[in-house]
Amino acid sequence: MTTESPTHPVTAQIPTGHVSNWYITAIGIAQFGIFVAILSPVFVSMQLKAQELNPGNPAAVIAVVLPIGSIGAILGNPLFGTLSDRTRTRWGRRRPWLLGGIVCLLLGLVAVACSTNVLMLTLSWLLCQLGSNAAFAALVASFADNVPELQRGRASSVLGLAQNIAIMAGIYAAALLVSNLPLLFLVPGVVGVACVIVYVIVTPDRIPDTPLQPFSAMTVLRTFWTNPVKHPDFALAWASRFMITLATFLFTTFRLFYMEDHLGLSEERAVSAVATGVLLYTIALMVSAAVSGWLSDRLARRKIFVSGSTLLVSIGLVALAYADTLPLFYTAEIIMGFAYGVYTAVDNALVVDVLPDPEKPGKDLGVLNIANSLPQSFAPALGALFLGIGGGDNYPALLWGAGLAAAIGAAVIIPIRGVR
Repeated sequence: MTTESPTHPVTAQIPTGHVSNWYITAIGIAQFGIFVAILSPVFVSMQLKAQELNPGNPAAVIAVVLPIGSIGAILGNPLFGTLSDRTRTRWGRRRPWLLGGIVCLLLGLVAVACSTNVLMLTLSWLLCQLGSNAAFAALVASFADNVPELQRGRASSVLGLAQNIAIMAGIYAAALLVSNLPLLFLVPGVVGVACVIVYVIVTPDRIPDTPLQPFSAMTVLRTFWTNPVKHPDFALAWASRFMITLATFLFTTFRLFYMEDHLGLSEERAVSAVATGVLLYTIALMVSAAVSGWLSDRLARRKIFVSGSTLLVSIGLVALAYADTLPLFYTAEIIMGFAYGVYTAVDNALVVDVLPDPEKPGKDLGVLNIANSLPQSFAPALGALFLGIGGGDNYPALLWGAGLAAAIGAAVIIPIRGVR
């Protein structure tokens, strides 16, 4: 393990040699598997299940199930990250949580597919979220354990690509399996288990030599807190992640309504236009993510990529406020996709560079994940407030609000001192 330098602190356990290309490929496969298993239900199959349980008002089912699931994500990720930090087994400290979490997710998906009422569906989805976050917390902690600083941008690019390819794969799998609802839940889950097994076979999982502190109630409470005064770089990275996530969900939550009300499209045309926009967004994201992580490593720079891309997302959101045709909408989607590809490729590397505790990356990365999950819980309510300004359907106010949130996310990266 390298020691800390006063000018450039190393805040994660770094191996002496570079990780192999096979390792980087394997961590991308695991990321793909976890996200295809948990996101496929979010985008399509959960809505179909809600229609099955309550044909007259499926939105009421979604309004109950998904927020309770997000609570599992907010609480589960930091808790399981801390527990993986403290785990000491002959198989390592991350592998048990990776395998246990993904199997738990698969069992939860089986329960979701078999649910016959809203209560059973809610509890099953909560189990899915807990399982996926156990696996994901262990995966990102393993990333911090194994990937050296000079390879983090490249590896972060692979993670960003894998996550967004998983979203596209989930959508297309839904199109193929839409007539068989049980398979629509089970196939992504089985794929997830297989992908995580690949990573578990490949990854080293070293046990630290540092003795564990006694476990107590305070250990649990500290799971959800990292002192922002003591660790300002991490606090600023957390705030940036929170703001960009909030900005994104302020728009995507109301995107279909934006197409209908702001651009004046019919429901059928709006759905088709959203699908086309997501495709263009994803293509642009994949192109930029593939290059920017490598370039970040070559230049030994993180902040300019993260701050600049977040600001570009802000510009794209504000541009949508003035888009009045589909070509302008698609142009803004391409801009934001390109920007978010740069962001996803480099932000994970920046975050790992500023982690507070070299022995407990799982705990602090779990705290960071709260910045991913928390905005999703209240973005719909905040967005509704923006839309209600002046009497309703105020999409310029919504998009300016989202753009401002992203701009703040870009600004708070600049004072970070621990990375360049």
